[in-house]
Amino acid sequence: MRSLAILLPLLWCISPCLPLLAQTNGEARIQVVEVLVVDGEGKALSPELEKAAYDAIPIRPGAIISRSDVEKAANAVFGTGFFSNVQAQPENTPLGIRLKFVAQPNPPLKAIVTENSQVLDNGLKDSQGKLQTKEQIIQSLFGDQFNKTINLLSLQEAVKALEKLYQDNGFVLAQVADIRSAPDGTITLVVAEGVIEEIRVGFLNEEGKTEDKEGKPIRGNTREFIITRELTTKPGDVLNRNTLQADLQRVFGLGIFEDVNVNLNPGTDPKQVIVNVNVKERSTGSISLAAGLSSATGLFGGVSFQQTNFGGNNQKVGFDAQVGERELLFDLSFTDPWLAGDPFRTSFSANIFSRRLFSYIFDNPPTAPPGIGVGESKLETPRENRLGASFSFSRPLGDGNSGSIGLRFEQVRISDVPGGTVATDGLGNPLSFSGTGEDSLAIAQIAYATDRRDDPLQPTTGSLLRVATEQALVFGGSSALFNRLRASYSFYIPVQLVNFTPGPQALAFNIQGGTIIGEFPPYEAFRIGGTNSVRGYDEGRIGSGKSFALLSAEYRFPIFSILNGVIFADYGTDLGTGNQVIGSPAIVRGKPGSGFGYGGGIRIRSPLGAIRIDYGVAEDGNTQISFGIGEKF
Repeated sequence: MRSLAILLPLLWCISPCLPLLAQTNGEARIQVVEVLVVDGEGKALSPELEKAAYDAIPIRPGAIISRSDVEKAANAVFGTGFFSNVQAQPENTPLGIRLKFVAQPNPPLKAIVTENSQVLDNGLKDSQGKLQTKEQIIQSLFGDQFNKTINLLSLQEAVKALEKLYQDNGFVLAQVADIRSAPDGTITLVVAEGVIEEIRVGFLNEEGKTEDKEGKPIRGNTREFIITRELTTKPGDVLNRNTLQADLQRVFGLGIFEDVNVNLNPGTDPKQVIVNVNVKERSTGSISLAAGLSSATGLFGGVSFQQTNFGGNNQKVGFDAQVGERELLFDLSFTDPWLAGDPFRTSFSANIFSRRLFSYIFDNPPTAPPGIGVGESKLETPRENRLGASFSFSRPLGDGNSGSIGLRFEQVRISDVPGGTVATDGLGNPLSFSGTGEDSLAIAQIAYATDRRDDPLQPTTGSLLRVATEQALVFGGSSALFNRLRASYSFYIPVQLVNFTPGPQALAFNIQGGTIIGEFPPYEAFRIGGTNSVRGYDEGRIGSGKSFALLSAEYRFPIFSILNGVIFADYGTDLGTGNQVIGSPAIVRGKPGSGFGYGGGIRIRSPLGAIRIDYGVAEDGNTQISFGIGEKF
């Protein structure tokens, strides 16, 4: 604000005939016979200002005063906030000093204007989260002062309230740097909102420093744009604590850093700030070798390679291969979570594979009739040999929504344990669509998700909806079209039922369902039972059908710092569609078609996510321990 000096040209001209009454600490002390307060033209003040001034002056007629007492009185008048300057003018009289204070009143407040206030110009949210315009904010904070004599104290209180409003909206550096007044009653607030001059990326060493012993910046393996593209905070923006915190969570969520933090430095312009985003990289690559003897492949050797920050681009490359006496199995995958230069954050995944899988559709539970298996013994469970390739694109659609599309080509061959192709099980039921034991498929996939959860890792409120459709073509010896529809909805309710340790607690519910339209191979049926279905049952042991429904409920609660507990119940059913699958594999094997499971488990928090261990009890009394990464839903 324009400097408002207190002018005290004290006319301490005491008539020689007027004796000094006393002297203290070397100061002359004289008697006051009258105290007056007038404006700059010598006129009386308004009653309100006159009362404020007289109430502030500690000197009364008859008082014995010194020069410092007069100075304090003038300061007190100025301290009321109503005056732009105050002069004390003592005048001699035959009886003593007439002490006159000339106090120049501030003008009435006519307008509040702001400078450098880009955030305020766009509005700020009130305590209820409702967006208020700049005009509404100024009216609420300064409205009761308009058309009244400007009071600097009241004005400063309103300015503090404005700064607090900035703080509550996350603009933690914002402050009113200067207040200027004009004779016409216009107050100009010069705001320093905390504009970001530059964003810098630093790489932390083991000592937590971004520079080596020679003072040179430490270089990381990750390319800097991988970090900065995750930041919605940009140079030229006003720094917002909430936005920056969400940005740091996204950077950490890349999974390639042990630590992410931020510090601020002054910019070259004192009103601006430099944001330093510092990261500590973690090991992102692994390789392993294996060898052994298997009844399925004979003597085999294997190699596995994983790199989650390939080329410093946060791209994920994985390769697994197993070479045996009878077959070669491999899985080569590549994922780019954000195609470079794409403004829509589109991700891309590709996969080439040759897999040999135990078939949970054609497995042989204790309820299966004798001789339904394959192989010479008619006891073996068939294997699904899948050779193919796939690719997919996905992208966020805003406001928690996302979508994906993909295409997959597969050649599926049903075999016995040694690897020979089999067309039927031991009782003559077909194991493929073509009836030869081999099918070729082309599948186009479309999926959509809406995520309203408060925390993707430990949600306590909100919901998650996923829907997907697959349009498939079976071709080769026989051809057909079929469409697979599937949907899943989860929602969460916060509760506080136990108090082992502080932490989030929630009731979690999941509803899933799906159906297939058209003719389809039996191994493409929905299978029910297992770790990600109905716990307490082995994989696929409840049944496999053309349609299904699955209900799950969990109570999730903390036990201590890194350990959470879960109590759960699951129910799944094929909705009576087991006989609508080619060969009715579930029915001929005596699977029930529906089942209920319940139990409890623990979740161990780790850098990989929650390690899930569940103990489930099926309704027939069988039990199962299952493992997984992350929550079931």
